[in-house]
Amino acid sequence: MGGVRNGLYTVETDMTDGGRGHATGVIVLVDGKIAGGDSHFYYTGSYTAADGKWRGELTTFQHAKATGVLPLFGGREVTCGFTGTYADDGAVVSGTALVGKTSVMFQTRLKFRQGL
Repeated sequence: MGGVRNGLYTVETDMTDGGRGHATGVIVLVDGKIAGGDSHFYYTGSYTAADGKWRGELTTFQHAKATGVLPLFGGREVTCGFTGTYADDGAVVSGTALVGKTSVMFQTRLKFRQGL
């Protein structure tokens, strides 16, 4: 074993330095691959994990326009790197996304919901 649990996770992300924002969605983690999304964006990426620590890269794409709100990542393909820790019931990651010329720091909490 020794890695992140394959399955469906709910995610909550808070942006800090470089921008303010909050997002929720779902992510599926399977054997080093990431796929997921929310009402306006979808995500793809990859990760490696061992001994309770993990790291990876995630790219965010907008699939639907937001009405009455301008999302921080709106209209942009944004790639970010992350590092964090994991346990059987979830994980925490932090990282930086480059949005145009602005670096946006974030922290995301993942809660395990269902195994695959």
